[in-house]
Amino acid sequence: MSLVPAEFNLSVGSATSPAGRPNNEDAILVKSVPSLTPGDTGGMVLAVADGMGGHEKGEVASQLAISLLEDLFARDAPDDVALALKQAYRRANEAIYNQSPAEQDDSRMGTTLVSAVVRGKYATIANVGDSRAYLIRSRQLTQITQDHSLVAEQVAKGVISEEESRMSPQRNIVTQALGLSETLDRRMPSIYEITLLPEDRLLLCSDGFFDVLQTEDYVTTILGGAPQDSVLALTSMAIERGTTDNVSAIVLEVSPSLATVQREQIGTEIAAGAPRLSPLLVPIVLILFLILAIVAGVYFYL
Repeated sequence: MSLVPAEFNLSVGSATSPAGRPNNEDAILVKSVPSLTPGDTGGMVLAVADGMGGHEKGEVASQLAISLLEDLFARDAPDDVALALKQAYRRANEAIYNQSPAEQDDSRMGTTLVSAVVRGKYATIANVGDSRAYLIRSRQLTQITQDHSLVAEQVAKGVISEEESRMSPQRNIVTQALGLSETLDRRMPSIYEITLLPEDRLLLCSDGFFDVLQTEDYVTTILGGAPQDSVLALTSMAIERGTTDNVSAIVLEVSPSLATVQREQIGTEIAAGAPRLSPLLVPIVLILFLILAIVAGVYFYL
């Protein structure tokens, strides 16, 4: 993955709240990524995990997944980010599974995990479960990740509509999660790679928002203020509208660096200051070209 040093400034806001439940089983990560080369300004690793299992086991699972991901990027800056994320997810799955021996009712702790590693103008996103990553670009909200959930499969097969999935009693059933089985499905995690543009926003969030917020809520709120103000506003909105789950969100704002802006301004000034031919001289220049062409033709004929 080629890097574009110092092209962008990255601003991040994050928030997590128990909201509609007594305990917060969500966990979040916002961490700087070390530089790969002297000219590389590094980047960010972001993650949201939504634990499950009850009796505080969900809290353990989500925090364990976040800790393992954080440790991976604290030690070094992997060149192959997608491969590093796959390895981190598999290690997290194994660690959670081994820390949660099966009980009599076969219940185990587990967690979703959506993460984004941003370096230069590139973002590598991974997910297992139904926590999501969104891109806001030109006031349009696009879901980057695909949910690993029962209702998502039903929507894909045409069994129910997108709107029906929001109200389905099965909407919280995930088909993939970390820690629920000894080995992670070989297709997991799902990996997505995108090229970021100035003014883009990335949103990572848990499913506590899905039932109570609409597309326009995300767009208006996130574009309406700085990243930290945005996530606090989203969290408050979800709580006010009666979410029954924990809520966690991270917003990353991409803006051009000062050096990039200055280069663009200099380029514009140079273009504006370039010498231009006066309109009065245009006919004279055309006549001179015509005379030269005639002279050249006569010379060639002789």
